[in-house]
Amino acid sequence: MEAHKVIMYPMMTERSVNMIENENKLVFIVDRRATKDDVKAAVKELYEVEAETVNTLITHKGEKKAFVKLTDEYDASDVAIRLGIL
Repeated sequence: MEAHKVIMYPMMTERSVNMIENENKLVFIVDRRATKDDVKAAVKELYEVEAETVNTLITHKGEKKAFVKLTDEYDASDVAIRLGIL
């Protein structure tokens, strides 16, 4: 899957901002068919950061949400600022 098709858009909620600041995690809405490995590869390609773990869930709206924890070498705040969500 192409990186631009895997990650649809970043989530911007109070909870996601808290995760960025305290847990070094980014939250994205992703394609429902995307696997955790697809999300990891897309984050690396699009944002030039390394993901440590990826957790996903399906929301009640039917969207797939991915929680991406970055490795210690990277700062989620920096990526969020580049994306314009912080």
